[in-house]
Amino acid sequence: MKRYGGIEAGGTKMVMAVADDKMNILCRESIATGAPDATLERMIAFFRGHPVDALGVASFGPLDLKKDSPTYGYITKTPKLDWVDYPLLPLLKAALDVPCELDTDVNAAALCEAKMGVAKGLKNCMYVTIGTGIGAGVYCEGNLVHGLMHPEWGHIPVAPRKDDTMPEGICPYHGGCLEGLASGPAIEKRWGKSAKELAPDHPAWQLEAHYLAQMCVTALMTVSPEKIILGGGVMGQRQLFPMIHKETMRLLGGYLACVKDTASLIVPPACYPDSGLVGALLLAKSALEEMG
Repeated sequence: MKRYGGIEAGGTKMVMAVADDKMNILCRESIATGAPDATLERMIAFFRGHPVDALGVASFGPLDLKKDSPTYGYITKTPKLDWVDYPLLPLLKAALDVPCELDTDVNAAALCEAKMGVAKGLKNCMYVTIGTGIGAGVYCEGNLVHGLMHPEWGHIPVAPRKDDTMPEGICPYHGGCLEGLASGPAIEKRWGKSAKELAPDHPAWQLEAHYLAQMCVTALMTVSPEKIILGGGVMGQRQLFPMIHKETMRLLGGYLACVKDTASLIVPPACYPDSGLVGALLLAKSALEEMG
């Protein structure tokens, strides 16, 4: 039996796991994300104690995912300053000496949902996480999308609603981009309370649904996903889903004749909160298969 290792590398915590061929998780451990070298040492120690045949890493970014690049596998210009230009994948590969593969945390989550979750059997889906930041992974015609770097859906432009009291947003790069207007910190800055403290009928959610619906319309008009999967801490507010469905249909204006109803199109993830971790394990399996 092959054993696959996975790391979901987040800005707050690192989750490591080992799974069998059927992606049953055999053991796991979670540690706080601290200084890079010390954190890496603890991750390596976990896998030395639980040997694996291959390793997959689903990481916060931005990442260098070009395999012919001299900095392939590096975390690049991340807001977590200690981790800027850190050679995460090269160091893990050198220490463990097994086939390794790296992708973004949201791409890994999209892979998990496509292979084992709510988009199983489909060739196209998009996984969006809405929390401290906003990011998305795109699974298109059976492949994860990278391109020039990897999609940065959190920073797409959106039009501020006329009654928004904070149309300038909070993103230090783009102001009123999607993340600047609809992330968890944006909600807290606008209303003076965290999302968890706001009542289900608070006007914050209609505004949030408006911005997320704009993102959904942009996705449908561009990468044309068969499922848009919305996860992350903010989407724990399940009253958002019917609001987003209604607002997406309004913004579409009947243009896409194939979209009769968005309730089955825009959905929560089936594998949350482990979508990213299981995606990392699937990356490990892919890395071993590529090695033959």
